[in-house]
Amino acid sequence: MIFIDPHIHMVSRTTDDYQAMRAAGIVAVIEPAFWQGQPRTEVGTYKDYLSMLIGWERFRASQFGIRHYCTVGLNAKEANHEVLAEGVMELLPLFLMKEGVLGIGEIGFDEQTPLEEKYFRAQLEMAKELDLLVQVHTPHRDKKRGTSRSMDLCIEHGLSPQKVIIDHNNEETVQEVLDRGFWAAFSIYPHSKMGNERMIEIVRRYGSERIFINSAADWGISDPLAVPKTASLMLERGISPTDVRKVCYQNALEAFGQSGQIHESDWLEGITIDQRQLFNGNSILRGGQTPLITDSRIIA
Repeated sequence: MIFIDPHIHMVSRTTDDYQAMRAAGIVAVIEPAFWQGQPRTEVGTYKDYLSMLIGWERFRASQFGIRHYCTVGLNAKEANHEVLAEGVMELLPLFLMKEGVLGIGEIGFDEQTPLEEKYFRAQLEMAKELDLLVQVHTPHRDKKRGTSRSMDLCIEHGLSPQKVIIDHNNEETVQEVLDRGFWAAFSIYPHSKMGNERMIEIVRRYGSERIFINSAADWGISDPLAVPKTASLMLERGISPTDVRKVCYQNALEAFGQSGQIHESDWLEGITIDQRQLFNGNSILRGGQTPLITDSRIIA
């Protein structure tokens, strides 16, 4: 079985993570732009960060046989820094149409402040104008209200629910998200968000339509192997292979495939790894290391 992790922050992860992920069957990742743990104070640092997502990180993933895609946007926490936010909004159109960018994300609410809503609305308008997918971050506090409000704003701005991924769901939000026609994504995270045991019960109750999982792995205590581990546990607990495939692979491909930027053929037709390659003169290898060179075809 092969997997997609449709929400993971690889700029925070190590090469060991990439190696372990590929060995576990992860063939593609989607990296949303996010808050990096310390507030950015200059627009230039944001520009360099977005450049890294579409450049170095895309290259780094390829060196381990994983296809890397991303979404870009102004995250909710930094929307509260208005000077920074205005500068980022001017930057976004420069990145949104780049190769491998699947849409706007992750955007939405953190503390549900007026500034967060202002820039959430502005980015929804941008998505509507450019006909882009939207990846929504739902707040960790007062989640049910924030999730409902997020969907209200998407509808108000004329976005089709089919082109909006509502992320970080839990038991109190999933029913409304599905009822309103949005994609329901779940972050499998140690001790918070959604555990894999709980996720099994979600799938038992709601089935596998428009539901998929991710690791949301970042700079905190998190697990970049959350998707394959949850898939294994689902199979052990009697979830059908068809449902596991949909939740851990097919639904994410269908949702983000609407962008026209991600295709199953990207990995099924073969992934070539050539660690002799350089990006801006830089290699993932250090002195004396032997480059890996392979050409493999993946069976779905």
